[in-house]
Amino acid sequence: MNKPWFSIYDFSFDYKGNEPPFSDPYQFKWASDFEALYPEIKKELENYLKDHHLASYFSASMVSQKNTWKTVSLKTWGIEMNRVQKEFPKTSTLLSQYPEIVSASFSLLEPNSNIKPHCGDTNAVYRCHMGIDVPAGLPHCGIKVQGESKSWENGEWFAFMDAYVHEAWNHTDKARLVLIVDVIREEFKSKQESVCATVHTSLFLQKRFNDLTNSPVFAKVSARLLKPFIQLGIFVVNKLRYY
Repeated sequence: MNKPWFSIYDFSFDYKGNEPPFSDPYQFKWASDFEALYPEIKKELENYLKDHHLASYFSASMVSQKNTWKTVSLKTWGIEMNRVQKEFPKTSTLLSQYPEIVSASFSLLEPNSNIKPHCGDTNAVYRCHMGIDVPAGLPHCGIKVQGESKSWENGEWFAFMDAYVHEAWNHTDKARLVLIVDVIREEFKSKQESVCATVHTSLFLQKRFNDLTNSPVFAKVSARLLKPFIQLGIFVVNKLRYY
């Protein structure tokens, strides 16, 4: 079995894989289940947005304009966000049936904004998007992975290899809303806890240091030292239902 790739251990930011940029999401049973629930998922998000604001993604350098990429997470690399899940009962009940989904969030991209080219944290997952409220198709609104462009369709999924360099844009006058899930690849299921802990470690370091590329050795050593404690932390916060 190949080892999973992680960006925290490879500062080339140019993943060299042999996976296709986009994959068939309907290889996963959950895909059709979520699509069947699309009207309820959309309604739960609309109700949530009446009383809540989504949080801006922590890395402002990844967007063309500050505070234009916003999210709310139901599950974050194995950590259950219990308080948020209460606001999305039907979505969360369905999510709980598929433990191979390690992350789930709603993502809002403001009008006339771009998410800059970047690579994901690992090749151990497929990242999957389902359109919730998409204002337009290509060329006005879309995502590009390894040079291949695709747009979202309301109530439909596509899956892509997040480790590859990719970018997204919304050049319309309305916000774009999608549901995002990360599903562990079959060949890495036995490493699911380790994958989640490694990505959390990477995110922890990214949030606390402005530019890890200035000291890749420090980043790699710190990640290896922190990972066991973060893996234990994931177990504890889920057990205590901390979030």
